[in-house]
Amino acid sequence: MHAFEFVKPASLADAVAALRADPEARPLSGGQTLIPTLKQRLAQPSRLVSLAGMPELTGVSAENGALTIGAATPHAVVAREAAQAFPALARLAAGIGDPAVRNRGTIGGSLANNDPSACYPAAVLGTGAAIVTDRREIAADDFFEGMFATALEEDEIIARVRFPIPAAADYQKFEQPASRFALVGVFVARYDDHVRVAVTGASENGVFRWTEAEQALRENFAPEALDGLALSPDGMIEDIHGTAAYRAHLAAVLTRRAVKNAN
Repeated sequence: MHAFEFVKPASLADAVAALRADPEARPLSGGQTLIPTLKQRLAQPSRLVSLAGMPELTGVSAENGALTIGAATPHAVVAREAAQAFPALARLAAGIGDPAVRNRGTIGGSLANNDPSACYPAAVLGTGAAIVTDRREIAADDFFEGMFATALEEDEIIARVRFPIPAAADYQKFEQPASRFALVGVFVARYDDHVRVAVTGASENGVFRWTEAEQALRENFAPEALDGLALSPDGMIEDIHGTAAYRAHLAAVLTRRAVKNAN
C-alpha cells in the first residue's frame, strides 16, 4: 500500500472541498472495495477523504411513500431499519456479503463503485430510485453507465438515496458462494401503474432493465405472464462460474421467483 494523506471532514461540504483541492484524492466510505484495491497497489491516491461520522450521510427514514437512506449507512443498518417500510430492500441488504461486509460496507459506496454483480444497483434501478448527491438529483435510469461506470463527476459525492416504496417487491439472488456477489440477481417492483424489473450480475454492461418482462407484468403480475419470454445471451457475462446462456436462463427463472414471492 502506498503512502497517502488521510482526512476526516466534519461535513459533506468539507468533504467536497477536500476532494476538489486534490485531483488525486479519493473518497472513502465503507472501504470494502477501495481498501483491497489499495493493498494490491492497484490505486495510488494521494489523499483519502473519509465520509464516516457525518450525521447528514446516515440514517433510514420513511415519509410520503418513499424510503430515504443516507449514503454512509451500512448494509446491516438498512437490513434492520428498512424491514417494516420496505421488506424486499431489507432482505436484499441482509444478504450482502458476510457480517463484516454488512457492518462496514455502505449503500453509497456500493452505488458509486457500481460493480456489475452488486445487489444495490438492482434495487435502485428496479424501483426507479433517485440518487441525491452534494449538488443534484440523478434518476436511476440515468445513473448507471456501464460496468464500474456512473454519472458521478470525479468530485461528486452521493448524499442519500430515495426509493419510492412499491406496492409489492422482491429480490432473488443466485449467489457466487465464495464472494456472495450475485451470479445473477433480479429485483422486481410493482407500483399502481407500472412494474420495473432490474437484473444484476448477468450483463457485461452492468445492471439493466428487462423491459419485455415489465410490459408483460404490467398486464398481469403473475409468473405465468412471463411464459414464452426469454433473455438473449448476447452481451451476457461468460466466465468460470457460468456461460452467457446460463446467465440469461437464470435471470428469467429468478424473475419468475421474484414475482411469485413479491410482497
